Amino acid sequence: MKTALITGVAGGMGSAAAKLLQRRGWRVAGLDVRRPEDAGEIFFLQTDLTDPKAIGKASEGCRKAGLRFDAIVHMAGIYDMNSLLEMPEEDFLRIWNVNLFAAWRVTKEFYPLLRKGGRVVFTTSELAPLDPLPFTGIYGITKTAVEKLASSLRMELWLSGHPVTVIRPGAVDTGLLGDSERSLEKFVKETKLYPVNAENFRRIVNRVESKRIPPERIAEILYEALSAARPRYVYAVNRNPGLLLLDLLPARWQTGIVGMLLKKRK
Repeated sequence: MKTALITGVAGGMGSAAAKLLQRRGWRVAGLDVRRPEDAGEIFFLQTDLTDPKAIGKASEGCRKAGLRFDAIVHMAGIYDMNSLLEMPEEDFLRIWNVNLFAAWRVTKEFYPLLRKGGRVVFTTSELAPLDPLPFTGIYGITKTAVEKLASSLRMELWLSGHPVTVIRPGAVDTGLLGDSERSLEKFVKETKLYPVNAENFRRIVNRVESKRIPPERIAEILYEALSAARPRYVYAVNRNPGLLLLDLLPARWQTGIVGMLLKKRK
């Protein structure tokens, strides 16, 4: 029986992935700081992914249980919307710790349990390959870093026969999207540097995120990536055409257009 390790298994995408893989005959082990409410019959290890010792304990638990993995799937992640000059340092460091460092730690710790030909899948964001936008900067920066991690790891693991894939989604209807909305509301209320700009930015974000897809769609793409004889390097889904068009412009034009939209008063 094929077996997958999924981080963030209590979240919307992680839970959807766990349920779909189980329906397709896979066994699933899951890591998360909280127990999933409805992810099927998984081998769950409550794990703080920001704690290297906790990750080591989780891998030892899998080793003792005799688990070997055909896939390591990174679904864990957090979102924050804030200005880079106003966000607390602890928030700045935490998003790096969850989005990037945890992915590296888990891959490194669980790699010895990866079967021959086993795959590693990273989940990033449609923002990852784009020039950073204001107030989503820290999230986009960390997701860009995750894609660079995946690219570097792909080159190394190709030497030992392990494919590395990136799933790059746009807006997905999960708790993470709810977190982004709450984070944005908090930023709009508390910012001292950008009160008008933040309000305009909120209206733009609400339009973009209204076109969201269910997490089950991401689960289907994951299954496709795990089943393909030669998986793509990147699976992009539900990317916003406006953001794609904006990114085709020179950086100076992008700055001018975004500035014009965010400076506009009612």
